[in-house]
Amino acid sequence: MRVIRAGILGFCMGVRRAVEMALRVSEGTESSQAESSAVYTLGPLIHNTRVLEMLKERGVVCLKEGSDLKSLPESTVIIRAHGVSPVVENALKEHGFKVLDATCPNVKASQNKARSFAEKGYRIFLAGEENHAEISGIRGFAQNSSCFVVDSSAAADAVAAELYRKDPSAMTVLIGQTTISREEYKAIGKAILRYFPKLEIINTICGATAERQQALRELCVQADALIIVGGKDSANARRLIALALDQGKPAWLVESPADLPVEIWNYQTVGLSAGASTPDELIDEIEEEITKEHLAKLG
Repeated sequence: MRVIRAGILGFCMGVRRAVEMALRVSEGTESSQAESSAVYTLGPLIHNTRVLEMLKERGVVCLKEGSDLKSLPESTVIIRAHGVSPVVENALKEHGFKVLDATCPNVKASQNKARSFAEKGYRIFLAGEENHAEISGIRGFAQNSSCFVVDSSAAADAVAAELYRKDPSAMTVLIGQTTISREEYKAIGKAILRYFPKLEIINTICGATAERQQALRELCVQADALIIVGGKDSANARRLIALALDQGKPAWLVESPADLPVEIWNYQTVGLSAGASTPDELIDEIEEEITKEHLAKLG
């Protein structure tokens, strides 16, 4: 069996920045941590169980959203890479927490664009997953009453048709979740343009996301089947799986070597890719496990 890695995989810039920030805080090297006794993240800093466990061992505790903040001791709260709404951030500060913002710069740019267009009176279409943390944060900047979340071209068509019925002269703009695929984004934009030909389409897809998806397409040409290493809650990892399946390739999402499917041994060439929240050492472990098991089967 031959294992081929995708040309680009693993941590993106935003994830690496957030993890490094959390590690500095846990080591007491950030000025905001100097007088704090605890470090928290509001929701998972990134979508990777291995990394979250490593941070927990270093004293960085993940709080569930909706936790009773008043019961916490004096502490530092790190805003996750996916960002939060202004209401949530302000509430943290009002409670007296020291707040460090680890929001991915690309997500922050989307937040600022959403706020700017909302202030100008635009109706904002957000292309992405309704319950994803990134989308929830951007909605907060977009002033929810002016914002519509659409996860497919069919949903976009239905929402745009209803908006056109109520306000055919509405100014509209499309902003995408940074991890959405270009194909999905293009299809959603096309659906809205049927009703609002002056729709402004903002390119908010993360460059790292696009690069990983293109690297996966190239990998699909060479591989018989694909293993995608990433968290099951990771939007970009799930999209890599969807892309591989769209290319007609068997594909599995795995979080650890124990998750490797038995079917993988039926293929001669296996492609290895990973989501943007996957650490290099985990990718190495998966590849080593595949190689070890293959050699064991050869006897």
